[in-house]
Amino acid sequence: MSRIGNAPVVIAKGVEVKFSDNTITVKGPKGELKQDIDSAIAIENDGTNLVFKRSSDQKEIRSKHGLYRALVQNMIHGVSEGFIKKLEFHGVGYRAAAKGQILEMSVGYSHSISFEIPKEIKVSAVTEKGMPPLVTLESYDKQLLGQVAAKIRSFRKPEPYKGKGIRYSDEFIRRKAGKSAAK
Repeated sequence: MSRIGNAPVVIAKGVEVKFSDNTITVKGPKGELKQDIDSAIAIENDGTNLVFKRSSDQKEIRSKHGLYRALVQNMIHGVSEGFIKKLEFHGVGYRAAAKGQILEMSVGYSHSISFEIPKEIKVSAVTEKGMPPLVTLESYDKQLLGQVAAKIRSFRKPEPYKGKGIRYSDEFIRRKAGKSAAK
């Protein structure tokens, strides 16, 4: 059983936290985020830490206790430091170029794919000789960042035989052996 909900959340310097009507608002140098909190979870603010308390020990409330604590922790980290996801394009002729908030991708189809990135995310694409194209996504909203990165990856998921496709920079693709020669 996880006890993550009992750990206090440290409020970073320069971050302002407000709680009203079961909605928590976190404002920092990188942006502002809001999250609705279940009424069974109470939040106590002592100036430097947030402590989450649950009203009972029912299974559903115990699970929400850890959930909301983790969501608020991610919000505070996001508005103070931010999050980064990196995607690599492995394959012959695979290219990526960022033009403002539009990501132009050529990933082996007959046409290129234009994907519009939300304004909350900063995108950059780098192509170096001898290295696969690298797309870097930066944002203060961890949920939105993960969703956009997963959508970009879904245009060409990595396949296990040649390893071609769009993958996260820290992702490991388990390779399979191809057909063996006939005897």
